[in-house]
Amino acid sequence: MKLDAIDLRILDAIQRDGRITKLALADKVGLSPTPCWLRLRKLEKTGIITGYHARLSLRRLAPIANVMVELTLSNHRQADFDRFERAVAATPEIVACWAVGGGVDYILKIMATNIDAYQRLIDDLLDREVGIERYFTYIVTKTVKEETTLPVTELLSADTPGDE
Repeated sequence: MKLDAIDLRILDAIQRDGRITKLALADKVGLSPTPCWLRLRKLEKTGIITGYHARLSLRRLAPIANVMVELTLSNHRQADFDRFERAVAATPEIVACWAVGGGVDYILKIMATNIDAYQRLIDDLLDREVGIERYFTYIVTKTVKEETTLPVTELLSADTPGDE
């Protein structure tokens, strides 16, 4: 789907405020309500908009430990990747997992109640023999930046440096 400037404004607006009214959204992007709503529905139906979510401040609910983990598997057959990825999908504390190229196979973002709970989680994964060869733990001591909105306009800009 080819997006125009109005589509990009719609995406930017709803990322920043998922509860914006249809009328306020239309006003913000410079359309009347019906055409704006039709564009929004099209963005949803094509799968560009995948959902609407609330952002929570877990630190206000309970103390947490954010942990980043670099992880390498023992074997690199498709069945090994599948087994590990199933274990990740079934572990709620693993809130993000990226398969990466380079010196490690995966990078995980884990949220646990404390460091001991994190270590118990890792020990459980090791005991379940999901193929982990080695892992490196990085405790997040301070969040410098954590965006939940995607820079859609910047990523889809026609004037990307190096495109000349």
